[in-house]
Amino acid sequence: MKRTRPEQAMLSRDTDLSKTAETRAVIEAMVDGLNDHRIGDIGEFFDKAFTWSGNQGCGTKRGLREFQENWQKPFQAAFHDKVCIDEARVYMGEWAAAFGRQEATHGGTFMGIPPTGKRVEIRYMDFWKVVDGKIVDNWVMVDFPHVLAQLGTDVFGGEGWEAYDRGERAPPAP
Repeated sequence: MKRTRPEQAMLSRDTDLSKTAETRAVIEAMVDGLNDHRIGDIGEFFDKAFTWSGNQGCGTKRGLREFQENWQKPFQAAFHDKVCIDEARVYMGEWAAAFGRQEATHGGTFMGIPPTGKRVEIRYMDFWKVVDGKIVDNWVMVDFPHVLAQLGTDVFGGEGWEAYDRGERAPPAP
């Protein structure tokens, strides 16, 4: 049975491939800025009206000020001695993507958990769109369940599918 298929990749379909080097330069400098824990002057890399769209637990930030106040500052308050390590980056015209991890010390309250002093790994994936030398959109997935597990909280209540991988539970029949 043939089904109607949804339109795919409409946001990146018409990207200007001649912009790849410019996009790469913006993203590489921005990651260095994040590793330098810059907040006040991070607008060098982001359009004032950019949108930062995160997964559940992260929220959506509209504009540079919301990003600074509602993401950067709370994140840096919760996690100290943070370093961002992109494990892979891909550039295509005005688009860039990366995945990696941040390594940090849990030094402030995070999701209601008081500081533990534990060193944690914070896994993420980012997609950016760069226009005229500034990031205008940033889609983000931060693996908060992994962070919370490192701090002793299982948000899946023992029902995570890792149990299938370990052979502790049989997958349901299709």
